[in-house]
Amino acid sequence: MTPAIPGFDHIRLPGADGVELAAAVGGSGSPVVLLHGFPQTHLMWRHVAERLADEHTVVCPDLRGYGASDKPAATDPGVYAKRTMAADIVSLAAALGHGRFALVGHDRGALVAFRAGLDHPETITHLGILDVVPTLDMWNVLHGASAAVGYHLFLMAQPPGLPETMIAGSADAFFGSFLDAWADDPTAMPEDVRAAYLRASAAAVPSIVADYRASADIDVMHDQADLDAGSQLAMPVTVVQQDWGARLGYDAVGVWRAWAPDLEHRLTRAGHFMAEEAPDEIAADIRGLLAR
Repeated sequence: MTPAIPGFDHIRLPGADGVELAAAVGGSGSPVVLLHGFPQTHLMWRHVAERLADEHTVVCPDLRGYGASDKPAATDPGVYAKRTMAADIVSLAAALGHGRFALVGHDRGALVAFRAGLDHPETITHLGILDVVPTLDMWNVLHGASAAVGYHLFLMAQPPGLPETMIAGSADAFFGSFLDAWADDPTAMPEDVRAAYLRASAAAVPSIVADYRASADIDVMHDQADLDAGSQLAMPVTVVQQDWGARLGYDAVGVWRAWAPDLEHRLTRAGHFMAEEAPDEIAADIRGLLAR
């Protein structure tokens, strides 16, 4: 049996372009949408979602191409552009009656959240980002031997065919390597949860690769266009990261300040899977964001 967030309803909701998203919805109060990262599903939010549900309506969708959500074929780069995936989330929230909502994303979900904040400033009231930099900046800070930490970004940026074949041929080893390498506290991810992530990822290789491929192409173009236009995030933004600036040699606060004038930036001692490793800490960060 696939684990679930206790007390939450699990439903399907309309995204953009006829795509349907699976989502866990629970709690009551002002809405907060939580977007998962790679190689995970909405289940990564299980502890944080329960902590927020006393005060907020909490919505945890699977992104398009992941988990139980639809996985359309990548017939063009726009199918998995973060712009399209952000439109999914706005549509999903609207279907629940939320014309304005707070949005928090981790990893891939944080890139979707970032794009939603730029494209839908009238809709996103607060923006939380966990452990990424924007797509354009990500490519700019990966250089030399230190870029090896992001080898999967380069692999999945290759033209269709080879990456999908290589990953599908050893899916559990490939996806499991990230669950192992990026977790500072392996006990935070029980075996049934880990198994659920591996099953979901193995069943979604083409769409996961398409998501990453878009981040080496159309997503860069969208970010560059906004940078050239001087676009910034209009809402309060909280960024929580490991100390990637020190590891990769860049000014993490400066990168984010260029996009987010109303910024709170904090480093954490937790690993990449911080919502599972330090849920009290991350729930407190989200509450602090929503109080601004």
